[in-house]
Amino acid sequence: MKKRKAVKAMTEEEKKPAVTEEAPQQEEAPAQDAAESATEQDAAALTKQLEEAAAKADEYLSMAQRVQADFDNFRRRNESARVDAYSEGQRNVAAAMLPVLDNLERAVAAADTAEGDALKSGVELTLRLMRDALTKLEVTPIDRQGEVFDPHLENAVLQGTAEDGEPGTVCQVLQKGYMMGKTVLRHAMVKVVPED
Repeated sequence: MKKRKAVKAMTEEEKKPAVTEEAPQQEEAPAQDAAESATEQDAAALTKQLEEAAAKADEYLSMAQRVQADFDNFRRRNESARVDAYSEGQRNVAAAMLPVLDNLERAVAAADTAEGDALKSGVELTLRLMRDALTKLEVTPIDRQGEVFDPHLENAVLQGTAEDGEPGTVCQVLQKGYMMGKTVLRHAMVKVVPED
């Protein structure tokens, strides 16, 4: 009987350590699962924060690119407006000087009949200076006598006769027109031979 008790005791002792050894393993498993779960949650949170930061960085980059493009467009518009304003100012100055040029030409024409050589030479000098100033501003006269009438360059104010030239041509320039570059400052006033 003693042997049975010993075997029985052993079995109970074997069972006890086995139970006591399994108990700590069961307690470590939930702690390990909780630690892994916390690590996964932390990783998910960090991933989410990283994605949000990347989205914000993309948004800021896009905003900076738009601002840069807007500034480049503003600079181009401003440069274009400055060039246009300068050209418009030149045209206004040139157009304002045209009546002076007309009067100087008339004075030179009238001085031919008078005896005032000094007057004529003074007015011719002034006229030459005025023409030089207009040439520097790229102002050129529109003088197309004998050419086909062009309504973009000339205003027909009189009709000529068939003896004055070919039909549809300018037979006399009554007042010169002027252009600056490709812009007409003033149309020429002309006499045109009517078409049949």
